[in-house]
Amino acid sequence: MITNQVLQNIVDGLKMITRRDICILDAEAKVVATTGESLLGEYKEEVSSFITSAADSQEMLGSFYVKVFDEYIVEYIVAIKGGDDEAYKLGKMTAFQIKNLLVAYKERFDKDNFIKNLLLDNLLLVDIYNRAKKLHVENSVPRVVYLIENVDVGEVSITETVRSLFPDKNLDFVTAVDDKSIILVKTLDSKSEEEVQEHADMIYNTLLSEALIQVAIGVGTVVYDLKDVSNSYKEAAMSLEVGKIFNYEAKISTYSKLGVGRIIYQLPVTLCRMFIDEVLKGKKITHFDEETLSTVNKFFENSLNVSETSRQLYIHRNTLVYRLDKLLKMTGLDLREFDDAIVFKITIMVSQYMDYMEKQSMPKI
Repeated sequence: MITNQVLQNIVDGLKMITRRDICILDAEAKVVATTGESLLGEYKEEVSSFITSAADSQEMLGSFYVKVFDEYIVEYIVAIKGGDDEAYKLGKMTAFQIKNLLVAYKERFDKDNFIKNLLLDNLLLVDIYNRAKKLHVENSVPRVVYLIENVDVGEVSITETVRSLFPDKNLDFVTAVDDKSIILVKTLDSKSEEEVQEHADMIYNTLLSEALIQVAIGVGTVVYDLKDVSNSYKEAAMSLEVGKIFNYEAKISTYSKLGVGRIIYQLPVTLCRMFIDEVLKGKKITHFDEETLSTVNKFFENSLNVSETSRQLYIHRNTLVYRLDKLLKMTGLDLREFDDAIVFKITIMVSQYMDYMEKQSMPKI
């Protein structure tokens, strides 16, 4: 469970302090970390006999050997050069440190598994509360789920960076989804949307400025019971997808702010296709030129204000009116009328959703 590199760091650090050679072996008497020459030498058979014996420690072959147990099972053997009292104390101290690491790693592994199963709805309600109590995970506190996706294709891991931002493993849980995405289950100090947004901004800005990683973040809603954490995760996943479809410029998508996009995302594609055909009379949004679409988007941004839109587009008011009249002839929709503007805005969003779904269904080469 503990990596060999971690064990090597331990023995290297202890040698710098004690000036003693230290060797760590696994339960099969294989060296996994050492400060120099293996202390095992030609005596593997003798050490193997010690491992299977009832003794917890033993001085032999010019070194002092101490067993490290994981729930009564021998996990490692610590060997310290020398057979004096100092070697005995150092062996016991090293074994104690490794034992504590085993406990910490195991607890973290168990909590990670618990959170993963919780997010995936793999636990019965009674199991959720029983396991949470056993792992000292508090139940009734405000939590929110962040789904963080690394949109840069590369080998850079974002997991450890996010863990460093939220180091309290008793409150916050960071776990990998796959090689590109991780989940943060964050315990909140308050229930405010401002705090939720602050954490999302901090994650995004830190990864961008310090790790030079471009990410997209989906944010679920705040929940107050462990059994509802999976709902926040599903909302975060939906937020991420909806953000890609309707507002890719915004790298942080929050479920509570998805608006109409959240409804459209859940519509059947066949129903969307029927709607587009009825509104555009057989045309597609792609049939409209870029100038028309950019004009329409700016018109919507300015709440259907003709004067302000023409000013921001650096065109005459009559030119804008001409473009709107041209669209009226093509679709029968007058965007200066509120109801028609709503219909066309939804038409654009439904078209974006259909394009996204078609791309998703295309076979990947």
